[in-house]
Amino acid sequence: MWLYVGLVALVWALGWYLRDRQTLASVQDKHVFITGCDSGFGHMLAKRLDRKGFRVLAGCLTQKGAANLQRSSSPSLRTTLLDVTSSESIQQAVEWVRAEVGEKGLFGLVNNAGVANPIGPTEWMRIQDFRQVLAVNTFGLIEVTLGFLPLLKQARGRVVNTSSVLGRLSANGGGYCISKYTVEAFSDSLRRDMYHFGVRVSIVEPGFFKTAVTSLDTIEASLQAPSKAKAPSLWGMGCSQVGVGTAMGLLGEGQSWAPAHSKQAGVSCSQPRGGPR
Repeated sequence: MWLYVGLVALVWALGWYLRDRQTLASVQDKHVFITGCDSGFGHMLAKRLDRKGFRVLAGCLTQKGAANLQRSSSPSLRTTLLDVTSSESIQQAVEWVRAEVGEKGLFGLVNNAGVANPIGPTEWMRIQDFRQVLAVNTFGLIEVTLGFLPLLKQARGRVVNTSSVLGRLSANGGGYCISKYTVEAFSDSLRRDMYHFGVRVSIVEPGFFKTAVTSLDTIEASLQAPSKAKAPSLWGMGCSQVGVGTAMGLLGEGQSWAPAHSKQAGVSCSQPRGGPR
């Protein structure tokens, strides 16, 4: 029994080892398009691939972000403006990339652009808060992928979608976790569809890294805005600050995932605006 288990584990480990040791003979003619390169993972990945010799094509939301990236990279790195919530902007980016790659096609697409806010207790959210996040993280990612699939098939390339650990375990309200669950599902179905065309599809699931998306100041600001308007009328005047503090604790501020003030949340939020009855 244990010998069989050990042999299976050994074969599995050997397979992973051999897979991870695979390298490309040359990267100088490999074009990679990355979305969301103004800051964070996209910015760092673009510079890293540029240093390794890839032909990096970087999509940035702002002219300032594109200029900052261009200044810190080699002349071979190219940038273009891209708003993944705009079909027109996506189509312009596809045509620009097509002109850049020519007959070789696109070796890699990295869907990195994403937003997190607004997040918070579900009852504080409005429907437009969900739509705002899904427009970038879900529909933007899908539309960008659909636009580039012909170029990816041409090069038998690969798609890398940035998901999250919160695409497996939902930890907070708002559209972020929902959007990452859809990224996981879309990637799984796309992987099966593209297998016969030689196009690989991968998912990256980062944790709580220090990027613009996970800035606690930005997250707290997004929590405060709806809580001031809605929480007092829903649960009582003392509830909003407790809810904000609890949510911030769950997002990693401090040492505990169950901050002390969360224990009062049930009491404070159960009282109507007139106080105890």
